[in-house]
Amino acid sequence: MPALARWLRRTVRGVPTPIPDALWQATLAHYPFLARLPVPEQARLRRLATHFLAHKEFSGAHGLQVSDAMAVAVAAQACLPLLHLGPVATPEDALSWYDDFVGIVMHPADAVAARQVMDHAGVVHHYAEVLAGEAMQDGPVMLSWPAVQGDGTGTASSVVIHEFVHKMDMQAGGAHGAPPLPRGFMGARSAREAAAIWARTWAPAYQHFREQLIRAERFGEPRPWLDAYAASAPAEFFAVACEAHFVEPERFAEEFPALSLSLREFFKQK
Repeated sequence: MPALARWLRRTVRGVPTPIPDALWQATLAHYPFLARLPVPEQARLRRLATHFLAHKEFSGAHGLQVSDAMAVAVAAQACLPLLHLGPVATPEDALSWYDDFVGIVMHPADAVAARQVMDHAGVVHHYAEVLAGEAMQDGPVMLSWPAVQGDGTGTASSVVIHEFVHKMDMQAGGAHGAPPLPRGFMGARSAREAAAIWARTWAPAYQHFREQLIRAERFGEPRPWLDAYAASAPAEFFAVACEAHFVEPERFAEEFPALSLSLREFFKQK
Protein backbone atom coordinates (compact mmCIF):
# COMPACT_ATOMS: atom_id res chain seq x y z
CA MET A 1 0.00 0.00 0.00
CA PRO A 2 2.69 2.54 -1.02
CA ALA A 3 0.57 5.70 -1.41
CA LEU A 4 -1.03 5.36 2.00
CA ALA A 5 2.30 4.66 3.66
CA ARG A 6 3.82 7.87 2.22
CA TRP A 7 1.32 10.28 3.69
CA LEU A 8 1.12 8.39 6.96
CA ARG A 9 4.87 8.72 7.47
CA ARG A 10 4.51 12.50 7.57
CA THR A 11 4.09 13.57 11.19
CA VAL A 12 3.91 16.83 13.12
CA ARG A 13 5.47 16.51 16.57
CA GLY A 14 4.92 12.76 16.44
CA VAL A 15 1.26 13.00 15.45
CA PRO A 16 0.25 11.29 12.16
CA THR A 17 -0.87 13.53 9.31
CA PRO A 18 -4.69 13.57 9.22
CA ILE A 19 -6.52 11.65 6.53
CA PRO A 20 -6.81 14.03 3.52
CA ASP A 21 -10.07 15.98 3.39
CA ALA A 22 -11.24 14.70 0.01
CA LEU A 23 -10.62 11.09 0.97
CA TRP A 24 -12.35 11.48 4.33
CA GLN A 25 -15.41 13.19 2.85
CA ALA A 26 -15.70 10.53 0.15
CA THR A 27 -15.65 7.85 2.86
CA LEU A 28 -18.38 9.57 4.85
CA ALA A 29 -20.50 9.99 1.73
CA HIS A 30 -20.29 6.27 0.91
CA TYR A 31 -21.46 5.12 4.35
CA PRO A 32 -24.68 6.88 5.45
CA PHE A 33 -24.30 5.77 9.07
CA LEU A 34 -20.98 7.67 9.21
CA ALA A 35 -22.34 10.71 7.38
CA ARG A 36 -25.15 10.97 9.97
CA LEU A 37 -22.70 11.53 12.82
CA PRO A 38 -22.60 15.07 14.24
CA VAL A 39 -19.66 17.09 12.92
CA PRO A 40 -17.69 16.96 16.23
CA GLU A 41 -18.03 13.17 16.26
CA GLN A 42 -16.90 12.96 12.64
CA ALA A 43 -13.78 14.92 13.60
CA ARG A 44 -13.13 12.62 16.56
CA LEU A 45 -13.62 9.57 14.33
CA ARG A 46 -11.19 11.00 11.78
CA ARG A 47 -8.54 11.39 14.45
CA LEU A 48 -9.10 7.84 15.66
CA ALA A 49 -8.95 6.48 12.11
CA THR A 50 -5.74 8.39 11.42
CA HIS A 51 -4.03 6.82 14.43
CA PHE A 52 -5.49 3.42 13.54
CA LEU A 53 -3.91 3.60 10.08
CA ALA A 54 -0.58 4.58 11.58
CA HIS A 55 -0.45 1.40 13.64
CA LYS A 56 -2.03 -1.24 11.40
CA GLU A 57 -0.64 -2.96 8.33
CA PHE A 58 -2.85 -3.75 5.33
CA SER A 59 -2.07 -6.43 2.79
CA GLY A 60 -3.98 -7.67 -0.23
CA ALA A 61 -4.58 -11.34 -0.96
CA HIS A 62 -4.68 -12.89 -4.45
CA GLY A 63 -3.06 -9.85 -6.04
CA LEU A 64 -5.45 -7.26 -4.59
CA GLN A 65 -3.87 -3.79 -4.35
CA VAL A 66 -5.10 -2.06 -1.20
CA SER A 67 -5.76 1.60 -1.98
CA ASP A 68 -5.97 4.58 0.35
CA ALA A 69 -9.76 4.62 -0.05
CA MET A 70 -10.04 0.96 0.92
CA ALA A 71 -7.88 1.39 4.02
CA VAL A 72 -9.74 4.51 5.16
CA ALA A 73 -13.12 2.79 4.65
CA VAL A 74 -11.98 0.01 6.99
CA ALA A 75 -10.39 2.37 9.52
CA ALA A 76 -13.46 4.60 9.82
CA GLN A 77 -15.81 1.69 10.48
CA ALA A 78 -13.38 -0.15 12.75
CA CYS A 79 -13.01 2.94 14.93
CA LEU A 80 -16.73 3.73 15.20
CA PRO A 81 -17.28 1.43 18.21
CA LEU A 82 -14.34 3.15 19.96
CA LEU A 83 -15.64 6.67 19.39
CA HIS A 84 -16.48 7.41 23.03
CA LEU A 85 -14.26 4.90 24.82
CA GLY A 86 -11.14 7.08 25.05
CA PRO A 87 -10.47 10.33 26.91
CA VAL A 88 -11.77 13.52 25.32
CA ALA A 89 -8.27 14.90 24.78
CA THR A 90 -6.77 11.65 23.45
CA PRO A 91 -9.52 9.51 21.88
CA GLU A 92 -6.85 7.37 20.24
CA ASP A 93 -6.16 5.78 23.63
CA ALA A 94 -9.22 3.61 22.93
CA LEU A 95 -7.25 1.84 20.18
CA SER A 96 -5.79 -0.31 22.97
CA TRP A 97 -8.85 -2.51 22.38
CA TYR A 98 -7.11 -3.57 19.16
CA ASP A 99 -3.58 -3.97 20.53
CA ASP A 100 -3.50 -7.75 20.07
CA PHE A 101 -2.94 -7.57 16.30
CA VAL A 102 -1.43 -5.48 13.52
CA GLY A 103 -2.36 -7.13 10.23
CA ILE A 104 -5.51 -6.63 8.17
CA VAL A 105 -5.79 -8.86 5.11
CA MET A 106 -8.08 -7.72 2.32
CA HIS A 107 -9.52 -10.23 -0.16
CA PRO A 108 -10.91 -9.39 -3.62
CA ALA A 109 -13.94 -11.61 -2.92
CA ASP A 110 -15.39 -13.69 -0.13
CA ALA A 111 -12.84 -16.19 1.17
CA VAL A 112 -13.40 -19.94 1.34
CA ALA A 113 -12.10 -21.60 4.51
CA ALA A 114 -11.75 -25.34 5.07
CA ARG A 115 -13.51 -26.39 8.27
CA GLN A 116 -14.07 -29.59 10.20
CA VAL A 117 -16.48 -30.50 12.96
CA MET A 118 -16.97 -33.65 15.03
CA ASP A 119 -20.52 -34.87 15.55
CA HIS A 120 -21.91 -36.60 18.64
CA ALA A 121 -20.84 -40.00 17.29
CA GLY A 122 -17.24 -38.87 16.98
CA VAL A 123 -17.31 -38.65 13.19
CA VAL A 124 -15.33 -35.73 11.75
CA HIS A 125 -17.07 -33.87 8.93
CA HIS A 126 -15.16 -31.61 6.53
CA TYR A 127 -16.79 -28.68 4.80
CA ALA A 128 -16.05 -25.33 3.17
CA GLU A 129 -17.28 -22.07 4.70
CA VAL A 130 -17.64 -18.87 2.68
CA LEU A 131 -16.48 -15.86 4.70
CA ALA A 132 -16.92 -12.12 4.19
CA GLY A 133 -14.65 -11.55 7.18
CA GLU A 134 -12.94 -13.29 10.06
CA ALA A 135 -11.23 -12.15 13.25
CA MET A 136 -8.56 -14.41 14.70
CA GLN A 137 -7.83 -14.61 18.42
CA ASP A 138 -4.53 -12.70 18.91
CA GLY A 139 -4.19 -12.63 15.13
CA PRO A 140 -5.11 -10.65 12.04
CA VAL A 141 -8.48 -9.60 10.70
CA MET A 142 -9.56 -10.79 7.25
CA LEU A 143 -12.07 -8.77 5.21
CA SER A 144 -13.65 -9.16 1.78
CA TRP A 145 -13.41 -5.83 -0.03
CA PRO A 146 -16.74 -6.25 -1.90
CA ALA A 147 -18.45 -6.86 1.47
CA VAL A 148 -16.77 -3.80 2.99
CA GLN A 149 -17.64 -1.65 0.00
CA GLY A 150 -21.28 -2.67 0.05
CA ASP A 151 -21.89 -2.07 3.76
CA GLY A 152 -24.22 0.66 4.95
CA THR A 153 -26.24 0.89 1.75
CA GLY A 154 -29.71 0.05 2.94
CA THR A 155 -29.13 -2.87 5.32
CA ALA A 156 -28.18 -3.00 8.99
CA SER A 157 -24.79 -4.49 8.22
CA SER A 158 -21.09 -3.70 8.40
CA VAL A 159 -18.67 -6.59 8.12
CA VAL A 160 -15.96 -4.30 9.51
CA ILE A 161 -17.89 -3.47 12.67
CA HIS A 162 -18.83 -7.14 12.98
CA GLU A 163 -15.23 -8.39 12.93
CA PHE A 164 -13.80 -5.62 15.07
CA VAL A 165 -16.38 -6.03 17.85
CA HIS A 166 -15.40 -9.71 17.77
CA LYS A 167 -11.91 -8.42 18.57
CA MET A 168 -13.34 -6.47 21.50
CA ASP A 169 -15.24 -9.56 22.67
CA MET A 170 -12.01 -11.58 22.48
CA GLN A 171 -10.39 -9.29 25.03
CA ALA A 172 -12.31 -11.29 27.65
CA GLY A 173 -10.44 -14.45 26.64
CA GLY A 174 -12.39 -15.58 23.62
CA ALA A 175 -15.43 -14.65 21.55
CA HIS A 176 -18.39 -15.50 23.78
CA GLY A 177 -20.72 -12.57 23.17
CA ALA A 178 -19.71 -10.93 26.43
CA PRO A 179 -16.89 -8.35 26.19
CA PRO A 180 -14.97 -7.34 29.32
CA LEU A 181 -17.04 -4.92 31.35
CA PRO A 182 -15.84 -2.42 33.96
CA ARG A 183 -17.15 -1.84 37.42
CA GLY A 184 -19.92 0.73 37.11
CA PHE A 185 -21.49 -0.79 34.01
CA MET A 186 -25.25 -0.34 34.45
CA GLY A 187 -24.55 0.57 38.10
CA ALA A 188 -22.57 -2.61 38.84
CA ARG A 189 -20.34 -2.53 41.91
CA SER A 190 -17.83 -4.98 40.43
CA ALA A 191 -16.78 -6.50 37.13
CA ARG A 192 -18.43 -9.78 38.20
CA GLU A 193 -21.73 -8.01 38.84
CA ALA A 194 -21.40 -6.23 35.48
CA ALA A 195 -20.97 -9.60 33.74
CA ALA A 196 -24.06 -10.93 35.51
CA ILE A 197 -26.12 -7.92 34.41
CA TRP A 198 -24.94 -8.46 30.83
CA ALA A 199 -25.87 -12.15 30.94
CA ARG A 200 -29.35 -11.40 32.30
CA THR A 201 -29.96 -9.10 29.35
CA TRP A 202 -28.28 -10.93 26.48
CA ALA A 203 -28.89 -14.62 27.17
CA PRO A 204 -32.72 -14.39 27.11
CA ALA A 205 -32.60 -12.12 24.06
CA TYR A 206 -30.45 -14.64 22.20
CA GLN A 207 -32.76 -17.53 23.05
CA HIS A 208 -35.83 -15.53 22.08
CA PHE A 209 -34.22 -14.63 18.75
CA ARG A 210 -33.44 -18.29 18.04
CA GLU A 211 -37.02 -19.27 18.85
CA GLN A 212 -38.37 -16.53 16.57
CA LEU A 213 -36.19 -17.79 13.75
CA ILE A 214 -37.29 -21.41 14.27
CA ARG A 215 -40.97 -20.40 14.23
CA ALA A 216 -40.39 -18.38 11.07
CA GLU A 217 -38.68 -21.28 9.31
CA ARG A 218 -41.05 -24.01 10.46
CA PHE A 219 -44.39 -22.27 10.70
CA GLY A 220 -44.08 -19.26 8.41
CA GLU A 221 -44.22 -16.65 11.16
CA PRO A 222 -42.59 -13.25 10.42
CA ARG A 223 -38.80 -13.47 10.34
CA PRO A 224 -36.94 -11.43 12.94
CA TRP A 225 -35.29 -8.25 11.71
CA LEU A 226 -31.68 -9.17 12.50
CA ASP A 227 -29.66 -11.34 10.13
CA ALA A 228 -30.34 -15.03 10.80
CA TYR A 229 -26.59 -15.57 11.24
CA ALA A 230 -27.02 -14.03 14.69
CA ALA A 231 -28.65 -17.29 15.81
CA SER A 232 -25.52 -19.35 15.20
CA ALA A 233 -23.78 -18.50 18.51
CA PRO A 234 -23.91 -15.90 21.30
CA ALA A 235 -20.74 -14.29 19.88
CA GLU A 236 -22.41 -13.87 16.50
CA PHE A 237 -25.57 -12.53 18.11
CA PHE A 238 -23.45 -9.87 19.82
CA ALA A 239 -21.57 -8.97 16.64
CA VAL A 240 -24.68 -8.81 14.45
CA ALA A 241 -26.47 -6.75 17.11
CA CYS A 242 -23.53 -4.31 17.19
CA GLU A 243 -23.71 -3.93 13.41
CA ALA A 244 -27.39 -3.02 13.62
CA HIS A 245 -26.81 -0.77 16.63
CA PHE A 246 -24.31 1.38 14.74
CA VAL A 247 -25.78 1.21 11.24
CA GLU A 248 -29.50 1.56 12.06
CA PRO A 249 -29.61 2.66 15.72
CA GLU A 250 -33.22 3.87 15.73
CA ARG A 251 -34.61 0.64 14.30
CA PHE A 252 -32.38 -1.44 16.56
CA ALA A 253 -33.57 0.47 19.64
CA GLU A 254 -37.18 -0.10 18.57
CA GLU A 255 -36.69 -3.84 18.03
CA PHE A 256 -34.31 -4.51 20.95
CA PRO A 257 -34.69 -1.72 23.55
CA ALA A 258 -32.88 -3.60 26.34
CA LEU A 259 -29.95 -4.54 24.09
CA SER A 260 -29.78 -0.99 22.74
CA LEU A 261 -29.53 0.39 26.28
CA SER A 262 -26.86 -2.17 27.14
CA LEU A 263 -24.76 -1.31 24.07
CA ARG A 264 -25.11 2.43 24.60
CA GLU A 265 -23.80 1.93 28.13
CA PHE A 266 -20.94 -0.32 26.99
CA PHE A 267 -19.84 2.00 24.17
CA LYS A 268 -20.35 5.07 26.42
CA GLN A 269 -22.79 6.76 24.06
CA LYS A 270 -24.91 9.56 25.46
